[in-house]
Amino acid sequence: MTSPSVPGGSPILALAGVDTYYGDSHILQGVTLEVESAAITCLLGRNGAGKTTAVRTVMGFTPPRTGRIALRGRDITGAPPHRVARAGVALVPQGRGIFPDLTVRQQLTLAPRSGGWPLGRVYERFPVLAERADQPGGLLSGGEQQMLAIGRALLQGPQLLLMDEPTEGLAPLFVARVREILEEVRRDGLAVLLVEQNLPLALAVADRIYVLNKGRVVFEGRPDHLTAAADIREQYLGV
Repeated sequence: MTSPSVPGGSPILALAGVDTYYGDSHILQGVTLEVESAAITCLLGRNGAGKTTAVRTVMGFTPPRTGRIALRGRDITGAPPHRVARAGVALVPQGRGIFPDLTVRQQLTLAPRSGGWPLGRVYERFPVLAERADQPGGLLSGGEQQMLAIGRALLQGPQLLLMDEPTEGLAPLFVARVREILEEVRRDGLAVLLVEQNLPLALAVADRIYVLNKGRVVFEGRPDHLTAAADIREQYLGV
């Protein structure tokens, strides 16, 4: 594994030797990684590498069999999702997870929490949500649904934002919007763990990058290190 030193602040999330299984299938194999405060950490890898499992493991949907997960130094290994959420973690899931029959406004106000973005700020950053406030989520386009999923997460007031393939299937206009929001929340001091297939986006926004292959970390470093590591990109990312 390539492991150049990456400067940054103190980690808000730390995984140490995490092993996660689906039945007898050993998916995450000794995964160790850190997510720093006010930074974007990107998790890359081919389909089936274990990226979504890593997010599910942190969130508590698929608890690890061995290893440790710490949030701000507190052990949350195996904690149920509601406790992880209350501890300050919000998820933008793959597939968006919106409620098709609830209006945009209902979904944004379903579970408000203190300390998050005000609803007005969400509408300001995502004007289309204000325009569609009274429309059911199922009538939104894919890009609009993704904006709704991101806005909903930011309203929760998280300290750590987990984003699983937020640009998947989006038009370039919405990809650019996701990039703007990522950069804005980093300026706000929010930590982000970003799972992505869009390598140019990852290289543009990430402070640190991890590459997974068959459930193992095979690269860790800054974006410029990955840009220079043609062998890693070709072997594990296919580019």
